[in-house]
Amino acid sequence: MKKIKTIHVSIAIITLKILLIVLILSVYLPKASESDLLFDSTFFWFLLAGFLAQMVDGALGMAYGVTSNSVLLGFGLSPRLASATVHTAEVFTTGVSGLSHIRVGNFDLKLFLNLFVPGVISASAGAFLLGSIIEGKVIKPFIAAYLIILGVFILSKVFKKKPKIKENLKFAPVYALFGGFLDAIGGGGWGPIVTSNLIRQGNTPNIVIGTVNTAEFFVTFFSAGILIYFTGIQSWQIILGLIIGGTLAAPIGAIITKKIPHKSMMIIVGCMIILTSSYTLIKALFL
Repeated sequence: MKKIKTIHVSIAIITLKILLIVLILSVYLPKASESDLLFDSTFFWFLLAGFLAQMVDGALGMAYGVTSNSVLLGFGLSPRLASATVHTAEVFTTGVSGLSHIRVGNFDLKLFLNLFVPGVISASAGAFLLGSIIEGKVIKPFIAAYLIILGVFILSKVFKKKPKIKENLKFAPVYALFGGFLDAIGGGGWGPIVTSNLIRQGNTPNIVIGTVNTAEFFVTFFSAGILIYFTGIQSWQIILGLIIGGTLAAPIGAIITKKIPHKSMMIIVGCMIILTSSYTLIKALFL
């Protein structure tokens, strides 16, 4: 593990993205009809959705999955299919975002290695359960309630007088374990769970966000591969719209992360968690 360098992470991201493209083409194109390959308004709506979701995710380290998944569920997709679609798109958006963060210096290799293995293992297990056994909507209200509490806690910490900040990566693998599993099942949650807890423990926000985003690429890659196996690909327009929109926004989000002051970023992160999770909870319980 000590011989792993940042350049190796970048090479792995590019290689796995190419492999997923091959997988998508081999799964979808043989079954696609001529009408499936035509553009309509669906593509452009999800292009916009992907751009806005990744702008937020790249700058704050969270909310792409939550935002995109909520839109897909609103369009009538099942939790299983919505999660498969979001994770497939996220492989490309998080890949570009991760490379952008590495380039501008928002990356810590030690933290990345603490997140990578447990995140991939738990995400793979969650994707398998969602694809073959359970529905994500069962557990989603519990995830949303937890995130609301976490968002409030972060905001309360921001406004404490002269807080004692001591960086701590001790529990990073634990956060990755839970974050990867819940993200695969609920269609989102890796960023809010992992990023929020690491920031809450006093770690530098822009480094946490960049590193968590980079690790998320590998988490989503394995989730997407497993979910595609179970669900297939239903609409290339939704996936391509999310991918292109998110890819365009990813470099901008990395730059914003570098410029925003730490305190301001924590306020934004806390508010974003509360708002997106409240929407998810209300929709899961009452709509």
